[in-house]
Amino acid sequence: MDVSGPRIRTATEADYDALGEVMFDAIHNGPSKYTDAQSRAWAPDPRKGEAWHARLAKQKILIAEQGQDLLGFMSIEPGGYVDFAYIRPSAQGSGLFRRLFEAVQAWALERGESDLTTHASLMAQPAFAAMGFRVDYHETVEVAGESLARAHMTKTL
Repeated sequence: MDVSGPRIRTATEADYDALGEVMFDAIHNGPSKYTDAQSRAWAPDPRKGEAWHARLAKQKILIAEQGQDLLGFMSIEPGGYVDFAYIRPSAQGSGLFRRLFEAVQAWALERGESDLTTHASLMAQPAFAAMGFRVDYHETVEVAGESLARAHMTKTL
């Protein structure tokens, strides 16, 4: 095992389908405050394909990997919106969220962003709060017939 810990790097298009697998793993195999039905509605299958690739291509995506294993990723859009933040269950609690967030925040600061925003799931809200985000409001969204609670959060840079 690499004693220096996971490496953070920018994702390429070749990583996109694997990122869908990381997201699916985090939603379905990690601790959750959502029901199984809600998790299935949110991510019935690992995301892949043309629409997924088109969405990711518009974002800066930072991934954490240990050897050949992708452990997590976080993405940010121009304008400071943090879209995706997923850590595999095996790497949760390791400080990886913080490391990815610090890289995303550095990218945003280099581009002169003044605020970061996100829609955080029930599971992600404590991690974003620990990074200095505040809850602006709570909301419920409907996905495939299921109601999913989340929060809009902001951090001033």
